Amino acid sequence: MPLVSIITPSYNSSKFLLQTYNSIKSQTHENWEWLVTDDCSTDSTMEILQEIAINDFRVRIASNSKNSGAAVARNNSLVRAKGDFIAFVDSDDMWDCDKLRKQISFMENCGINFSFTAFRLLNENGHSLNKNIDINNNDSFDYNDMLRKKATIGCSTVVLRRCAFEEISMPLIRTGQDYALWLKLLRQNHRAYLLPEALTSYRIVSNSISRNKFKKAKRQWEIYRKIERLSLLRSLECFAYYSIRAVLR
Repeated sequence: MPLVSIITPSYNSSKFLLQTYNSIKSQTHENWEWLVTDDCSTDSTMEILQEIAINDFRVRIASNSKNSGAAVARNNSLVRAKGDFIAFVDSDDMWDCDKLRKQISFMENCGINFSFTAFRLLNENGHSLNKNIDINNNDSFDYNDMLRKKATIGCSTVVLRRCAFEEISMPLIRTGQDYALWLKLLRQNHRAYLLPEALTSYRIVSNSISRNKFKKAKRQWEIYRKIERLSLLRSLECFAYYSIRAVLR
């Protein structure tokens, strides 16, 4: 079994953190390390993480020196990763027990470097919203596809083959850093391959900064213009695709 480094940022995650850990602990692919960087939580998150780490040697925790956002927290964990594969899961999401086994097998059998899966939506209390994302897609996606948001690529579904990329780090923006990373990797002539099976449960948390639609649209535009440095015309074209898909989804 190849070693999988699982990357998680945490901030005031005490309500959901144990559920996330238990979903990792139950993986049928057992060769993993969980690298969690806390972003100066003010609740009991660190105490919970320390208790988990005492009882599971595969869990390695760290903390940011000041509250800096999820990108800095993830990058703190990425530089400590030792795995053959890099996986991401947020501190309020959960994996099915076969998630890693199926996804690593999919990548190994097909020679894939970048994969993601479909995912299901839950409300804050963990109840199903009866909605699966990317379940009907069955394709791979390049840089131009993802500029137009032809797939969602949920962060907690992604697995990367570490040796295929010169450098894996998230751009230092407060939101949308995962999408900006996917673009950065796909720009290097890679493709993202979808395993069209919902293997991750994504929790919709009411106070999450990623749920504000106006801020999400503003962030999307800034990624086009400031990070990808697209022309105004190209940015308008891609933003039109993004807007249409956001409404239809």
